[in-house]
Amino acid sequence: MEYTVQKLGMLAGVSTRTLRYYDEIGILKPARINSSGYRIYGQAEVDKLQQILFYKELGLHLDKIKDLVNSPSFNAAKALSEHREQLLDKRSQLDRLIANVEMTIASNEGRITMTDKEKFEGFKQKMVEDNEQKYGKEIRKKYGDNAINNSNQKVLNMTQEQHDEVTRLAEELHSVLAEAYKTGDPSSDLAQKAADLHKQWLTYYWSEYSKEAHAGLAQMYVDDKRFTAYYDKEQPGTAEFLRDAIHIFTGMKQ
Repeated sequence: MEYTVQKLGMLAGVSTRTLRYYDEIGILKPARINSSGYRIYGQAEVDKLQQILFYKELGLHLDKIKDLVNSPSFNAAKALSEHREQLLDKRSQLDRLIANVEMTIASNEGRITMTDKEKFEGFKQKMVEDNEQKYGKEIRKKYGDNAINNSNQKVLNMTQEQHDEVTRLAEELHSVLAEAYKTGDPSSDLAQKAADLHKQWLTYYWSEYSKEAHAGLAQMYVDDKRFTAYYDKEQPGTAEFLRDAIHIFTGMKQ
């Protein structure tokens, strides 16, 4: 069956403007243009749009989705299987959060007593699973399953006091790093303080610390555009500056 832009938009629940935009950026082009100048979409485009919407639901950026669905090695069946696993993970996360909310309601009503640890278990589990989804393959390949499993367990066992402290360290690191960047010198006292704060922050997640691993993580902040975007969102070049500061701090760069 074939569809015009309007009919496909109605079928998929997306706007015609969105479909035209997808055509413009090359993520979903029509099968053909008819004699009247209308975009016409066939079954292959319908299936591809479904994949695009699956990836959007999972939070991927359009640039990444475009690379995936337009890749010569793209396997639709495999992608669907991966979508299913990721959606099941999301459902599990939501189930845990719902259970946490229900326990909190029961606690507020006096029906049960909820420990402080229980109040945050759902959130910590979600954080671990989100990180696995975003970075799991890369960090497991780099550091090994055992190190990552131990790190995840350390997060899950974190007390509220430890959670508060690691949050404070992250905020202080962000502030000090911004000031250090203005100096332009990764060996400055401020930059080295930022590197030390980063080390302190890491120790709440890593089961053991090493200078080599710290320096390697700093390099990944530059090599992986997702990390770079996080650190550079307010001041471009911050990820490289932090990398250089940590390499000096760990003795990997004099």
